[in-house]
Amino acid sequence: MKNAIVIYGSSTGTCKGIAETIARKIGAEAVDIKNATEETFRDCPTLFLGTSTWGSGEMQDDWYDGVELLKKTGLSGKKVALFGCGDAESYPDTFCGGMRALFDAVTDAGAKVVGHTPTDGYMYDDSEAVIDNMFVGLPLDEDNESGQTEARIDNWLSGIERATA
Repeated sequence: MKNAIVIYGSSTGTCKGIAETIARKIGAEAVDIKNATEETFRDCPTLFLGTSTWGSGEMQDDWYDGVELLKKTGLSGKKVALFGCGDAESYPDTFCGGMRALFDAVTDAGAKVVGHTPTDGYMYDDSEAVIDNMFVGLPLDEDNESGQTEARIDNWLSGIERATA
């Protein structure tokens, strides 16, 4: 995908691995949010942002400073696709909830979010990342459904390509 970048926050390496897979598939660079600058966000019209979910549905710790950077930079005119990691079996009531904080931050910064995902086929009880029966991005459960990750990423990316063309 032309002029895109993948930015992630990862504590255990799971979200990093997913970010690297997405980056490889779209021919982009994967950047840890800890290493991002204003220029990182300014230089690309399409951003892929990923976070794992912790505690009671919070985004990964490094994203708290990252969200401040997003606010400072502004994302007006940019398209943003979100992806998140969660564990629907152990945390069914907060599954991939960290994506919601990113969604709120990027929409407040002026971005258009693309790549919403239907909730069909996901086994969870509740998620802050669901609006009108759609996840605000791509939820992935590497702990319990890793065999579905590749196909879910591919389907998601083809929808984003149509939305950003």
